[in-house]
Amino acid sequence: MFRPPETQPTFFVRDIPVYGDAILAPMDGISDWPFRSICRSLGSAMSYTEFVNVQDILNRPRYVKHKLKFEPAERPMVIQLYGDDPKLILEAALRVQELGPDIIDINMGCPAKSVAHRGAGVGLMRTPLKIAHIFRLLSQHLEVPVTGKMRLGWEDCQTYKLVARIVEENGGSLIALHGRTKQQGYSGQARWEAVGEVKSLVKIPVIGSGDVRRVEDIQSIKTQTSCDGVMIGRAAMGNPWVFSRLDRDQVPAEMVRKTVQQHLQKNIEFYGEADGQRLFRKHAIQYLLLQDLDRDTRKEILRPRPAGEFMLLLEQLHTRLAELQA
Repeated sequence: MFRPPETQPTFFVRDIPVYGDAILAPMDGISDWPFRSICRSLGSAMSYTEFVNVQDILNRPRYVKHKLKFEPAERPMVIQLYGDDPKLILEAALRVQELGPDIIDINMGCPAKSVAHRGAGVGLMRTPLKIAHIFRLLSQHLEVPVTGKMRLGWEDCQTYKLVARIVEENGGSLIALHGRTKQQGYSGQARWEAVGEVKSLVKIPVIGSGDVRRVEDIQSIKTQTSCDGVMIGRAAMGNPWVFSRLDRDQVPAEMVRKTVQQHLQKNIEFYGEADGQRLFRKHAIQYLLLQDLDRDTRKEILRPRPAGEFMLLLEQLHTRLAELQA
């Protein structure tokens, strides 16, 4: 049922081999250690942290310490940073390099106003010369490879081809491109052809992202763009088995049950019982296919409960899911 492990590297990030072509995308509030480790065990080829503000690393390190946790089994491990000041980005990157990641990535794609309108995330794509400065500084001073994840740019400033060349020319070792603009957010259709354009312009690996929802989409975007790998974000919520090449309707209820239990236990281990259960609810909605229920029903099903009662509820929902699949 699961794909056998790759025996030859699919591509290299500088000198770091990557085995496999499907990768969990970094997502704020989602790709924490519990979820990353689940996806990695199911076949995600690399692990990216949630993006971390360089200001927090420098001024409030305890606040973001949990975001930087990883295990050896997750390697190749990528820590993703965001900021708008090249010198501060370098200072933060030097600090997190001490934690032993394999790669450091710069976020140039976050479309949130609180990030982009301050010149970070996709806001950087309005300032190509600053991007050149950032990658030149990092590649000169870091021992680990530096990579970048970006979007097309803004509707009036789609600089993705220029930025891709800048990243490569200034020492970047990989580019991940989400085929949407800042204004699109996660709506509309991703432009896979833009991924192919970037792939044709640079010699470093290119990862395609956007609208990869089912297993067949992995090969489709690779065929259409010749990209080296594929990032899967929102579609992996509720279906981390996509990294084992299983669509959600192919996953047996018993497999769902075991994975949900494992994920919940990891959450509790990582965050403590109360926060672990609270933060798990967004995943439970996806795992148990509750998205189509109205908000009040979801709130009642997933309201705060003692650990044993919450686990019992999950078991009851799994039983119902198994009956529906029978």
